[in-house]
Amino acid sequence: MIKAGIVGGTGYTGVELLRILSAHPGVSVDVITSRSEEGIPVADMFPSLRGHLDLAYTVPDVEKLAQCDVVFFATPHGVAMNMSPELIERGVKVIDLGADFRIKDVALWESWYNHEHTCPDLVAKAVYGLPEMNREAIRGAQLIGCAGCYPTAAQLGYLPLLEKQLVDHRRLIADCKSGVSGAGRGASIGTLLCETSESVKAYGVPGHRHLPEIRQGLTQLAGRPVGLTFVPHLMPMIRGIHTTLYSVLRDPVDPGLQQLFEERYANEPFVDVMPAGSCPETRSVKGPISAVSAYIVHRMMIRLWYWR
Repeated sequence: MIKAGIVGGTGYTGVELLRILSAHPGVSVDVITSRSEEGIPVADMFPSLRGHLDLAYTVPDVEKLAQCDVVFFATPHGVAMNMSPELIERGVKVIDLGADFRIKDVALWESWYNHEHTCPDLVAKAVYGLPEMNREAIRGAQLIGCAGCYPTAAQLGYLPLLEKQLVDHRRLIADCKSGVSGAGRGASIGTLLCETSESVKAYGVPGHRHLPEIRQGLTQLAGRPVGLTFVPHLMPMIRGIHTTLYSVLRDPVDPGLQQLFEERYANEPFVDVMPAGSCPETRSVKGPISAVSAYIVHRMMIRLWYWR
């Protein structure tokens, strides 16, 4: 049985992780932390977990967390980097669902997140946690920086095309739309129901923090720097991401894109390539996942269009 700890167990990411792990037959959640909710039973805050978890929130403590086999950080940027070095030194696997270990260029990370990175030496050792790209490296990694939401959608959509060098790497456009929960659980005027209902808006147009992460992954896939336009939008829905990707085929003759995507993702449990002629909807990927064997969870459907 794998002993797991979760740092930051009250946000949307932490609670979803807790729901998945609590149903996993090979995992025991032994520690879950929250400074603001110390002492409160998890099931009191989230009744859906009644009967599944008998734990109360505690203040993060390295000594207690070090007794776990793996510790997940479902925290804002800047938290995981402060606790990870000691945990790793003591042999604990660390999986950061935040942004501290996603971008390899530390100076670039610091410029986008306006924060000094306290353990740049670990950034080089961290494995980017997108299993469709790095599955074998993830298996043996002690430190994993999980992919962001927009970067997951954009990279998986472009992956087969860039691997085969079928599109112009200089002309990539990612038109992304996200539900309000992507902004986190903290209250703000911009994410109130009355502010988001019946409205769509672009944000982060001059530059979004996920831009360098997406560019890093696509550059790796293409084997050269890419030209990317990325514009995120806020949608009047709670959860989900809908991403439309545009690119230009190097050869205008149809290279068999449907078959290409079906073959590339045939053995990937978290990606479903939709049948030709169908269109994705965010509600089509809503629902529980009963068992998880990968370090991160995403569920997405890909629909293909091309122009001759």
